[in-house]
Amino acid sequence: MALKLPSKLRNQNLQITRYCNHHRLLAATRLFSDRPVSNLSTTDDSKIIIKNKPQTTTSSLKQHELAKFAAISDTWWDSEGPFKPLHVMNSTRIAFIRSALCRHFSKDPNCARPFEGLKIVDVGCGGGILSEPLARMGAAVTGVDAVEKNINVARLHADLDPETSTIEYCCTTAEKLVEEQRKFDAVIALEVIEHVAAPAEFCKSLAALAYPGGATVLSTINRSMKAYATAIVAAEYLLHWLPKGTHQWSSFLTPEELVLILQRASINVKEMAGFVYSPLTGRWSLSDDISVNFIAFGTKDGQ
Repeated sequence: MALKLPSKLRNQNLQITRYCNHHRLLAATRLFSDRPVSNLSTTDDSKIIIKNKPQTTTSSLKQHELAKFAAISDTWWDSEGPFKPLHVMNSTRIAFIRSALCRHFSKDPNCARPFEGLKIVDVGCGGGILSEPLARMGAAVTGVDAVEKNINVARLHADLDPETSTIEYCCTTAEKLVEEQRKFDAVIALEVIEHVAAPAEFCKSLAALAYPGGATVLSTINRSMKAYATAIVAAEYLLHWLPKGTHQWSSFLTPEELVLILQRASINVKEMAGFVYSPLTGRWSLSDDISVNFIAFGTKDGQ
């Protein structure tokens, strides 16, 4: 069942009353166009403060983030290793993507290969745990990652199955693909934006990779106290699901901020859903609760 964009984000003005009044929203929207949202911080739910840090690079990459993931790259396909949360969540992420893309491109979601004929890029593909299911559903997949070790692992694993050996893996960035004038029907970046230095510039690159009228899917973690308690304190320090230091709370984006950034990049968010974990079943499910993990589907302006 399709999950519609929450009502507080659905109308044209986004109704972001929880964070700012009408005049503050206009000011914040203008500032998003030339400052990375990683420089946003909140002191309470009524304010957005912009820190005037100079932007010294046009790249959206954080070198220490690349090094962090390179150090554990050989564990991508260990379902009990550091990437276990992504393995457990993967089927739920794919369910949302399958539903959204089939509806947008008028594909049959019940057939075995609904993405036949679609070109999809998986930005920040890691070891390929999303790229491979997309390929099995018929898509012509390009997986890109800035960490060479990740790409090597992804290629080796994909070559084990004829259905996935067709995936084009490249050690590169979204920005470089834009320079090469690559275009795709759908651009996907899951659990990536919270690790980049300049979210606004990153989203502009994602938009540039999509054909007019194409689809974009992003998932990330909300910058909420509940997310801090569950995604950082519990997941990293208490349950040890993730290595300590995997996430920085200040790098998270609220759903409102993500919608604004995407809108500035000519991507209109059409649907949003939350991921909720059940400790009883050990499984994730789609929900309208976007207070922690959430995923958004949008379309690029134009025909």
